[in-house]
Formats: sequence, structure tokens, C-alpha cells
Amino acid sequence: MNFLDNDSAESYASDMEVELKPETEAKLDRLASETGRSRSDFVEAALEGYLDELLQLRQTLDRRYDELITGRAKAIPSDEAFARLMARNAASASTGA
Repeated sequence: MNFLDNDSAESYASDMEVELKPETEAKLDRLASETGRSRSDFVEAALEGYLDELLQLRQTLDRRYDELITGRAKAIPSDEAFARLMARNAASASTGA
């Protein structure tokens, strides 16, 4: 299925086809119909947001790896990390945060 509308295709160097599950396509069609925005606008926005998040995560992981390698950060055992996480979640739950 081609998600670039005829009027939008001129602004792109090439078209791209994306295979969607029928239920995902139905949601996309409903949103486009209800908002008056094109399906390609929604696909572009969703993909851009996902890629931005993925790039940010990759930068964070690279930075943390560098900190571990250079000794600026110290690795902790997974059971200790899990215990800290559970304690933080319990504290948040008790304060209603």
C-alpha cells in the first residue's frame, strides 16, 4: 500500500510502501477521515517519533557504555539493580506519585 498521497509524492524523492495489518490500516483510515489529515502525515509523524526515540536511546546507551569503559560509572549486579528499582517503585506507590 502506498501511503504517499499524490499531492505529497512530489515533495519526496521516492515513494515507500508499507505493509500494515488490516486493523492498523483501519485505525489509520479512521484517524485520517476524522481529522482531515492524510494517512501519509500520520505514518510520517509516527515513524519520525519512533526514530527520534530510538536515536535518543542509542545515544544514551553509547554514553553509558563509554562511562563504564572509562570507569566514570560503576556496574552493579542485576539483582542489586532490580532491588533498587523495586524500592523506588514502592516509595513512589506509597507517596502516591
